Amino acid sequence: MTSDSVPVSGDPRRLLADARDLARRVRLAQRVTWLPLLVLAVVTFGAILVYRFGHVVEFDCRSVERGQQCKVWYQTATIYWWTALVLAYLVIAVGYRRVASARGLGTRVAPYVIAGITLLTLFTAFWQVRVHYLPLPDPAGPPAWSVLALGRLTDFTGSIGLALLVLAWLERHPALLLFALGYLTVVVVPINFGWGTHWGPDWQFAPMLVISGGVLLLGSAGFALAQRLRRPR
Repeated sequence: MTSDSVPVSGDPRRLLADARDLARRVRLAQRVTWLPLLVLAVVTFGAILVYRFGHVVEFDCRSVERGQQCKVWYQTATIYWWTALVLAYLVIAVGYRRVASARGLGTRVAPYVIAGITLLTLFTAFWQVRVHYLPLPDPAGPPAWSVLALGRLTDFTGSIGLALLVLAWLERHPALLLFALGYLTVVVVPINFGWGTHWGPDWQFAPMLVISGGVLLLGSAGFALAQRLRRPR
């Protein structure tokens, strides 16, 4: 005597398709993609004034052909990024959980938050070692592009993009994956349209922060609009 777990009128392939469709609907309902992009855009825009008016430490100066070369530590900016990003990830986690609770669903945001804070910790440690313990680069010529790209990728704005890749993987979100790759391209290249050429050293970080923050803000608006259009009427 045998038993069959499939209903008499049920088609296994149809049941599998229904299960996949249900899983897809759950993933769509769990997404609040606009929220992290909005929060991270606010943090990025806030950094502009921190770099402009924050405390900068110069040390280990040495004479070179055209003057002096010093190590530079943006002390206030480092503290700001660390504090603001940790708070931002906590705000994102709370926002995701509230939305998921209101919809009667679970959420996968915890690994994203952990990844974001972990990347932030590792990159902060990397830059502290680089600034305080490694020797100054050879002033004979400009650094190689690969060195500059690695520096931008491991900067605070780079950590935002890498963490977004984790979120895209967790949510199985191809659109967010493409957005994160585009954002990282803007950060690493960098794409600045020639802005800030004559703004002086006090505003040297403003163009890239305006552009990267603007990309995050536009992405937030785009994902929010897509979510609204997808919502059943």
